[in-house]
Amino acid sequence: MNELELLRRLIPTLPSNDRVVAGAGDDCAVLDLGLPERLLLFKTDAVVAGVHFEADAPAVKVGHKALARALSDIAAMGGTPVSALVTLALPREFAADYVAEIYEGMTALAQRHKVAISGGETTTNPERLLISIALLGTVSRTRWARRTGAQVGDAIFVTGQLGGSRGGRHLDFEPRLAEGQWLVESFELHSMIDLSDGLASDLRHLMEPGGLGAELNKASIPVSRAARLQAKQLAGAKSPLLAALTDGEDFELLFTVASRDAVALLDAWKARFPLLPLTCIGRMTREPGLRLRDAHGAQLFTGHGYVHFA
Repeated sequence: MNELELLRRLIPTLPSNDRVVAGAGDDCAVLDLGLPERLLLFKTDAVVAGVHFEADAPAVKVGHKALARALSDIAAMGGTPVSALVTLALPREFAADYVAEIYEGMTALAQRHKVAISGGETTTNPERLLISIALLGTVSRTRWARRTGAQVGDAIFVTGQLGGSRGGRHLDFEPRLAEGQWLVESFELHSMIDLSDGLASDLRHLMEPGGLGAELNKASIPVSRAARLQAKQLAGAKSPLLAALTDGEDFELLFTVASRDAVALLDAWKARFPLLPLTCIGRMTREPGLRLRDAHGAQLFTGHGYVHFA
């Protein structure tokens, strides 16, 4: 049983209450606690040695990544982060200096985004280091994004470039908080998600709630320089396009809007974020399935990104 199959079994059994606006299945839980004009965002995420980073990864970057992953989910809702709790599970033999450097990485990122680190928990994990972040944020009651809501004909956009994250970017990416907030404030987004498991997997999270499909233009997918270099330098490496579709840990924003808004959005984006590319890579379709289009037509693509337990 892989991660997705396990979640399909567990999610229907979870209790809820009338405070939950959006629960399991979105990037964050959305709660109504009576705040004027704002809803509460609640998120938890974890990084594990040997899974999300190698044992020799710089501690500062490990700390950065641990918090940045959770911040990226707040960004995908168009929200503002407020406060984090950190659960630190350490092997019995640990270096105090290494732990202090982890917190240096988290603290530097938290300060840039005005996020408090308000406490947490420490415990023993005999085999390896684990860091879990619980993060609170807020979002406008009327302007926020979720995974559901994509419509037939929507234009599909992605920020930045994709693929090759294991070359180092997965440890030092910047969560797209300002960009996510601007998008929900400036345009009527139909759906949005951050790219953690890979374009091919995360796009399906936008397709499936409405029983939709998607068609991507191969030539439009923004392949990173790192993915192209890996294809040249490493024997057996994925093609650059396949890396962009399936590598994961890009932590860019993927979203859909009505096609009539596409040109205006691109123009406004270039004026607001001139250093960060934004690319229209395709459209949502009525026919289910993910297809890649080139000069020879559209072909069904069945590949996926990263799936835990697979």
